[in-house]
Amino acid sequence: MPVFTLKNLLACLLTLLCAVGLWWAYDWFQGRYIRTFSDQAVLFAGDTLRLPAELSGPGAIRVVHFWDPGCPCNVGNYQHLSELVAHYAPQGVEFYAVQRPGTHGQLPISLGALKPLANVHGAEHLSASPAIAIWDRSGKLAYIGPYSEGATCNASNSFVEPVLQALSQGRPANATHTLAVGCYCPWASANQAVSSREQPE
Repeated sequence: MPVFTLKNLLACLLTLLCAVGLWWAYDWFQGRYIRTFSDQAVLFAGDTLRLPAELSGPGAIRVVHFWDPGCPCNVGNYQHLSELVAHYAPQGVEFYAVQRPGTHGQLPISLGALKPLANVHGAEHLSASPAIAIWDRSGKLAYIGPYSEGATCNASNSFVEPVLQALSQGRPANATHTLAVGCYCPWASANQAVSSREQPE
């Protein structure tokens, strides 16, 4: 029969404390950073989106990234957006970013080429983020919606590359109403949603 010495008892107690500490750290990490994937469909509509006056009208193809610093879904598209900038910016495509109003944060250094925009007219009606809007060379909205469908985003499941390729080759694109399932966060705050419902049609 084993004899428990003070040394063995302390070792067992230390092992138990380590196990409890690891379990607590895992539980904290899971609650803070791991979110369940929501399969809720989101409709993106661009009826009211307008570029600021200084960017509207004929010009380059313009891409606007809508993002919320507090949204965990952003991480899934940073690499993809970096690849888009690296591929299309040398072709003359201009990239901009609109941050959700009332939030604070910065894009990663790899996305430093995105020029910040204070606002895009009609962005308050955007349903969710991260989202992307693309205007063609004539200044007409060609696409509004998510980067892709699903929990992750890359070139293989992207909605964006086909639109940019078509516009770069002078072909038209018209996808201003998009329904998709993916990782999204609400864009409009509760106050904005209430005030927009209270406004007369």
